[in-house]
Amino acid sequence: METESQVSQLEQALLRQAETLAREQHKNAEATRMRIRAELDEKLSLREEKEVLAAKGEAERLVRRRIQAAETHLAAELDRLRWALTESVQAQVRIAYQDLVQDWPRYREALMAMVRAASEQLPPGDLVVEVTARDFNRLHPEWAALAAGLGSGRQLELVSLTRESEGGARVRLVDSRAQVDQTFEARQERLAEDLARIVMERLFASTPDLGTLVHG
Repeated sequence: METESQVSQLEQALLRQAETLAREQHKNAEATRMRIRAELDEKLSLREEKEVLAAKGEAERLVRRRIQAAETHLAAELDRLRWALTESVQAQVRIAYQDLVQDWPRYREALMAMVRAASEQLPPGDLVVEVTARDFNRLHPEWAALAAGLGSGRQLELVSLTRESEGGARVRLVDSRAQVDQTFEARQERLAEDLARIVMERLFASTPDLGTLVHG
């Protein structure tokens, strides 16, 4: 259970790191907006009164071009950062999980913690515990004792997953009405969804509309 908690803590720490980087990008975008506005004010202040109208029109066209270029660059940078963050977080979690799988005592403890948590979440009824063929062969000889040690009061049938997986467990009711999927792939998918949401909120929704500078 401690190992499962460590993996979950790593996921949360990496998500917080993504939030921090996103806030930094937001701060940089705001600084760009203020700098462009200051440059525009300075340019206008240097014009003679008789040239103000013409200068303002020219300055607005110049700023508009610069803003369009800045928006294009910023959009590309945000997109690059989004992918980089996603890949970095996923890679680090993948490495942590692969290390866990190689340590059988810790991994077995994590698997049973997943089963215990699932049995507490699922509705009443006997359960089917699906693991990889590799994990099935290692767990099967001692499954009766391991299942009894959970004290769930349910029958727990151990079977092999019908799809490829790097590890973890999927626990479902015998009639498949409900399930808890803690396979590596399911966890990665949920992590990717959380990360995508954070990135969209922090990098895109919070990015200032640079186009308003033209008329600000």
